[in-house]
Amino acid sequence: MTANEFRPDKLWMERAFDRAAAHYDEAAILQREVAGRLLERMDWVRLAPHSILDLGAGTGWLTAKLRERYRKAQIVALDRSHAMLRRAQRRASWWRTQPCVRADAEALPFAAEGFDLVMSNFLLPWCHDLDRTFDGLARVIRPEGLLMFASVGPDTLIELRESWRAVDEYTHVNAFIDMHDVGDALVRARFADPVLDVERFTLTYPDVLSLMRDLKAMGLSNVTAGRRRGLTGRSALQRLENAYERYRLPDGRYPATIEVVYGHAWRPATLPQRPAADGAVAIPITSLRRRR
Repeated sequence: MTANEFRPDKLWMERAFDRAAAHYDEAAILQREVAGRLLERMDWVRLAPHSILDLGAGTGWLTAKLRERYRKAQIVALDRSHAMLRRAQRRASWWRTQPCVRADAEALPFAAEGFDLVMSNFLLPWCHDLDRTFDGLARVIRPEGLLMFASVGPDTLIELRESWRAVDEYTHVNAFIDMHDVGDALVRARFADPVLDVERFTLTYPDVLSLMRDLKAMGLSNVTAGRRRGLTGRSALQRLENAYERYRLPDGRYPATIEVVYGHAWRPATLPQRPAADGAVAIPITSLRRRR
């Protein structure tokens, strides 16, 4: 299995979230819980943002909470899914519309240094190139602005991933990025003082099919390039259920682990120069002074 087979198929992903939009809020209990915890973390931050980007806004639950908290701020919701953004717009009041932008997080269509705060809830796993994503964010965040996010780590859905491995060699579960790799990417993008920590949640279901239906309702169905095309046969599903038995809890329910990675980092007042391949750092000519 190659790394490319685990890359998200962005067109398929967009369609998956479009299909999930109508029932997303009913299923996205964990997403709301984590979004609420992101907001609680802002209690410890000295920042009064005038402009905020909700990156990967989905149906706009977090966007609406940001409007309640920062009533004077200009808040923009960005997502790839048109159906999700339509629902985000419906959360706005009749007297204040909600600006929404349909775009890719890896190609942000904003001017440089336009946001004091970027918040992102469960968006990073759907990015192909984390370095490109963080470079773009470093560009659009103002000096001394803040990036606050939640993502998911590699232990997410580990029970489902391991059970599918007993069935066939296709990718059935999306690949997720380790916390240390996220931290390294923040440093490469020249963010300052990155802080990351992990929290684990366990969702439980009466059976394996209920678990898979819930993932689909949240837009978390398999969107990897190496996924199996076509329908999964009944015999394969039966083998999956048999393999999942080893994880069954004493109360008879089936667990699904979600490893949540929280992080924040500051955009420094001045982005430091990137060293060249030979380790040299370019010095602007205006900073040189002739000796007399």
